[in-house]
Amino acid sequence: MSLRESFLVVMDTDLLKTFMEVSRTRHFGRAAENLYLTQSAVSFRIRQLEGLLGVELFSRQRNNIQLTPAGEKLIPLAESSVLLEQRIRHEVAIADDRHYQFALGATPNLWDAVLQQKLPALLRRPGMAVSAMAHSSSALVRQILERSLDLALVFDAPKADELVTREVLSVPLVMVASESCRQWQEAAELGYVLVDWGTSFRIQHAQEFKGMAAPVLKTNTGRIALDSILMHGGAGYLPATMVAPYLESGELHEVSDVPEMTRQVFASYLSTRKDDELIGDIINQLLESGHHE
Repeated sequence: MSLRESFLVVMDTDLLKTFMEVSRTRHFGRAAENLYLTQSAVSFRIRQLEGLLGVELFSRQRNNIQLTPAGEKLIPLAESSVLLEQRIRHEVAIADDRHYQFALGATPNLWDAVLQQKLPALLRRPGMAVSAMAHSSSALVRQILERSLDLALVFDAPKADELVTREVLSVPLVMVASESCRQWQEAAELGYVLVDWGTSFRIQHAQEFKGMAAPVLKTNTGRIALDSILMHGGAGYLPATMVAPYLESGELHEVSDVPEMTRQVFASYLSTRKDDELIGDIINQLLESGHHE
């Protein structure tokens, strides 16, 4: 292995992944969209990579981006380096009886709503060490595409040709209030807490509750909303499983005369891993316990 090839092994693989996406699409704008980055960020990464290597990787002409001879040579080396990074991550993760690491990501409100309760079952899988990450939907999709995340769970299905996306969970949401209320107008007067449960929820909520006063609190985390309602009073839509103990104890009350809200949860992963048995097993585990909760 040459000195330059050795250097690629320790190079920031984000630069190489960006280079691979630009070389695949031959378009900085489309590469930026696929990686959930700005076009300027993609251009900066390519310039940084070219500066590190001391060569031009693309010939840039109007609406025509082509690999230079140096860029052509870099393609297999970049692919090898990215695969090596994945192998290193898995090998380093091995400790005692943990034979492989699985990186699972979800939005913060999804962890609060359902995944926190499901994590112990994943941890009990023999030989598996779990990396549990909370990020925005766009960041999760970018990490999947960059191969730093194995599986992402989101409320809004991402649109990317490189991904396989499946519905795996259905999460019923109920409006609860700190005092007994029948209609949403009464509940809203207590101080409404608006939780962001994704795009379709926002659309349905806006249609159903026209004329509702501005919420006293907006958050993308169910736990923050629940704690606020319990401590200071108020009302809001929260997952049925999250509020069940508080409804039973009488600390919260379900607002009955309101529209039903249900959110679907989607699992996304790289299409190249569609035959990965571990991903299939974990998705099936979520399916087995998801729709009847």
